[in-house]
Amino acid sequence: MPYIKPEDRVKFLELISLNKKIENVGELNFVISMLCHNFLDKKGESYENYNSIVGVLECAKQEYYRMAVAPYEEIKKINNGNIGHQKCENCTCHKDESHE
Repeated sequence: MPYIKPEDRVKFLELISLNKKIENVGELNFVISMLCHNFLDKKGESYENYNSIVGVLECAKQEYYRMAVAPYEEIKKINNGNIGHQKCENCTCHKDESHE
């Protein structure tokens, strides 16, 4: 979980400010990959450390989706309409539901 205490975030402010230099997704991928490689260099090569890095990336992906992408999609759904299945006449996909 990325929610570390505010006082613990201070030591990362300089690193985070460097993100202004990232201009495309290739550079973003490079920076993330290098952070992972540097962490592994510090902690040592082991299955546990590889597994931890992959777990962190997966959790970061999910948290980013939950906090950034999902709200964006909700706004777009409101603005442009839902693409969910619409109940139709004489279909069998909603056998147990009444059709109106």
